[in-house]
Amino acid sequence: MTERAGALLAIDIGGTGSRARLVRPGGEPAEFAGPRPAVEAHGTTVPEVVAALIDRALAALAGAPADTESAPAGTESAQTDLAGAPAGRPRIAAVGIGSTGVPSLVADPGALAASLAERAGAPVALAADAVTAHLGALGGAPGIVVAAGTGVVVLGTDLAEQWVRVDGWGHLLGDRGGGARIGMAGLRAAMRAFDGVDAAGLALLAAARAHFGEPEAWPALLYPRADRAGLLAAFTADVARVADAGDACAAAILADAGAELAASAGAAARPGIHPRVALTGGIAAIPQVCAAFDVSLPARLTRVAAAGDPLDGALELARRTAAGSIAARPALVWAAG
Repeated sequence: MTERAGALLAIDIGGTGSRARLVRPGGEPAEFAGPRPAVEAHGTTVPEVVAALIDRALAALAGAPADTESAPAGTESAQTDLAGAPAGRPRIAAVGIGSTGVPSLVADPGALAASLAERAGAPVALAADAVTAHLGALGGAPGIVVAAGTGVVVLGTDLAEQWVRVDGWGHLLGDRGGGARIGMAGLRAAMRAFDGVDAAGLALLAAARAHFGEPEAWPALLYPRADRAGLLAAFTADVARVADAGDACAAAILADAGAELAASAGAAARPGIHPRVALTGGIAAIPQVCAAFDVSLPARLTRVAAAGDPLDGALELARRTAAGSIAARPALVWAAG
């Protein structure tokens, strides 16, 4: 199959925000950021976030700066502009999207992929964030990738018959070792200290007061928020800072997170899947989590450095889509266009 010509658009949607990279032939890549998705009564806002990023990429190709907000998601301006563009105007060749919440919170990912392909005027591969994290971290090689950011999802694959997903269930049911769970553990320890139950969390209480205000206000701040996971994950940096200052309670939270991530990696290690493991995502930048991960990793597995991040993986997904080498895979990849 002949590869489509044009720009490649990579989109990465995580719990704390969204990013896009537009790569024009012969030009410098343009990167821009979008909002973090929310989980509302009707489901996730991932479709709206992705649509807005596609619109911004189309606006950039039409001559507007990539960081200029385009028409709101749901309007027809960007689509109509592309459809009526004169011959020779740059176009999108393919879109690769990796997103949190796709397998579990999007009612019909295949229909969403088709809608986004129509919007972009190009083929789209919509993937679970585990897929793009894997492509970015191992560069398309078999093995196991632990993607730990706001949430956690692990993918072990031989890139042929075996595709083992572990976790990715959200911060209420899973995401063990992820930012939302670290932040929640920090706030729970802080609240125990506030209640006088356990003074071990006093340093975390001071950090949480500086971050969120007085504890009496935390329920009203956190419980109604559709983006609660991202808000909790934002406290992870404070937990790490308190741990770096020598606080045992904060250090124990980070060590528990590392052990949980290692356990999930072990669960994805099936016979026939290469035993290399890469840890990627924002949590991989926390030394105490990484140290606990390394100590807890099953002996049969070997940790390797991540070659790239999920946005790099989304770009690789876009390249493969442009080349016509991406096929749909149940619960992991949906292709359209």
